[in-house]
Amino acid sequence: MTVITRWDPFREFSTLQERINHLFRETATDGRDEALTTSNFAPPVDVYEDEHNVTLKIEVPGIDEKDLDVRVENNTLTVHGERKFEKEEKEENYRRVERQYGSFTRNFTLPTTVNADSISADYDKGVLKITLAKKAEAKPKQIKVNVGSLQAGAKTLEGKSPSKAA
Repeated sequence: MTVITRWDPFREFSTLQERINHLFRETATDGRDEALTTSNFAPPVDVYEDEHNVTLKIEVPGIDEKDLDVRVENNTLTVHGERKFEKEEKEENYRRVERQYGSFTRNFTLPTTVNADSISADYDKGVLKITLAKKAEAKPKQIKVNVGSLQAGAKTLEGKSPSKAA
């Protein structure tokens, strides 16, 4: 039995609008109940890794080190800070204010290879550098490879850890 349904072109738009609304709701809350309005800005972060450390560089110019808070809790690194608006000049003289002010919070889930007890933070020239040392078992190890039989005079090759591709 064939069922004929009437085509409604606006139903497609309604579905599209629902999907877009869902996308914006999801982006605004970032999967949490916290809205975008709780943070005025989020400073840019570079994260890179070498064989011994995972390093984060966070640009926070104009923020005093006393206004920065770095914590590790439940395998999450949290960086909180606040850039205060300088009221030295009269607001009526401003033609444009593009710098962002207010508080921010950035959360980073720590990889299992990081030793949470060995974290350091340095602040220099507006850049907060957080160094997370890797656990000893996460570091690459060099393994000797024997060539030939196990007799006396067998050659031994030393294997090198693979280099990272750029």
